Amino acid sequence: MSDRTVVWEHDDAGKKLGLREQKKRRMRRLLSDTATELFVERGFDAVQVAEIARACGVSEKTVFNYFPSKEALLLDRGDATSAGLQRALEDQTAPASAAVAAMLDGELGRLTAWIDAQPDPREAYRKTARFGDLIAETASLRAHQREQLDTLVVQASGLLARRYGYAADDPEPRIAAVALIGLVEIQALALRRELVLGTPGARLRAAVAGDVSRASTVVAAVEGRLGAR
Repeated sequence: MSDRTVVWEHDDAGKKLGLREQKKRRMRRLLSDTATELFVERGFDAVQVAEIARACGVSEKTVFNYFPSKEALLLDRGDATSAGLQRALEDQTAPASAAVAAMLDGELGRLTAWIDAQPDPREAYRKTARFGDLIAETASLRAHQREQLDTLVVQASGLLARRYGYAADDPEPRIAAVALIGLVEIQALALRRELVLGTPGARLRAAVAGDVSRASTVVAAVEGRLGAR
């Protein structure tokens, strides 16, 4: 776990990385951590990519070799969530709704563990809440986040179609995927609410997970219709 920001990867445990991959991951994290800190303190539009590059001792071109856009520097969780979603939906030992809820709870646990590990948890709360504020107040970040969610819907739709024997373009797995990925948004909304309230770590996790659990029962009903055909 980084002491600067949360580590979101779902696939690090037990995975031996080569030196080149380790170096790439360290640079990617340095760029994202530095960008996030600058954005949180000064605002997204007030920080230029060139400043982030200088702070990390690299060229602006190097930044864009790792991240396709300025928005991706802040919203860098998408690949990890996509990988986690893939594993959750390929594991058919549990309903998709329960598997995704468990995946999201794991991400929430990473966040609360990071907050608890900070020397000043109240400041960590402020920074985490500010992260949500940045997205809410910046049109390009909202658009980028929406694009990420739409990509997850397409991914989940394909996985659900294969799992339940539907054609890739059938409407049933698509609408089920929309509901399933809606759990990501439910968690984000609940987390922002609890951060603003200053709910302590354990209670925060329970409150957010409770909202996701309640929403997942609705998703389970939709998923049940897929399997009933």
